[in-house]
Amino acid sequence: MPETNRSLDAQHLTVSYLREKGHTALAIDDVSLTLDGGQVLAILGPSGSGKSTLLRAIAGLEVLDAGRVLWEGDDITAMPVHKRGFALMFQDGQLFAHRTVASNVAYALQIARMPVSEQRERVAELLRLVGLEGFGDRRVTELSGGEQQRVALARALAARPRLLLLDEPLSSLDRELRERLGRDLRRILVDTATTAIFVTHDQGEAVLVADRIGIMMDSRLVQLGSVTEVLEAPANDEVARFLGR
Repeated sequence: MPETNRSLDAQHLTVSYLREKGHTALAIDDVSLTLDGGQVLAILGPSGSGKSTLLRAIAGLEVLDAGRVLWEGDDITAMPVHKRGFALMFQDGQLFAHRTVASNVAYALQIARMPVSEQRERVAELLRLVGLEGFGDRRVTELSGGEQQRVALARALAARPRLLLLDEPLSSLDRELRERLGRDLRRILVDTATTAIFVTHDQGEAVLVADRIGIMMDSRLVQLGSVTEVLEAPANDEVARFLGR
C-alpha cells in the first residue's frame, strides 16, 4: 500500500494573464491550501473561476506571479513538471489512439524503464482495479467513453504518483455514467491511498469523490472544509446560491 504521510502546501499562489491593450487579469488570486496524504480534495466552482488554472499551477504548468508550492515541506516551486512525481488526468483522457489499452497504461512504466515482466504485472493489476480486466489487447478506439476514462485513470495511477491531479475527468459523460464512475473513482482512490485534487463544476461529483471541498469564485478560494462543513455552512450568499442553498 502506498505511504500516506505525503502532504501538499500551496501558499499564496497567484497567476495572471495578458488581456487586450496590455492589461492583465488574475486567473488565480492569492490562493492557499493544504492537503494531507491520502486525502481527496475537490475544487468546485463555476466556469471561469480559476479551478483548472489552480490545478495547472500546482502541477508546474503555469508560471506563478507569486506564491510557493511545497511537498512534504520541500519547496518544489522551481522544479520541472516531469520531476515532481505528479500525474495529471484531463477531461479528454489524452490516450494514444494507436496503442492498445495495455500499452496506454504501461506508458509511464516504459518511460521509467521498468522491466517488461513487472510492467505486465502492474498493468494487469491496474486493469483489475478499474474494472477492465481482459481489455488489455483492445484498441482504445474500440472502447466507450467511460471505458476510455477508466484507461486514462489506470495510466495516471501506473507509476504510483505522489499526487494525482484530475481536471473535469467525468464532465464529457452522461449523468448516469458520471455517477457510476464517480463512485468507482472514490473507491479506487481510497483503495490505493492516493492523494488527489479533483476539479469539477458539478456538486454531485464533488460529494461522491472528495473528503474535502474548496470553493473557487472569481479567481479566489473562498471556502475550504469538509464536505459537510461546506454544504451545511456556505461561506457567503454567493457560495450558497452556487450550491443551491
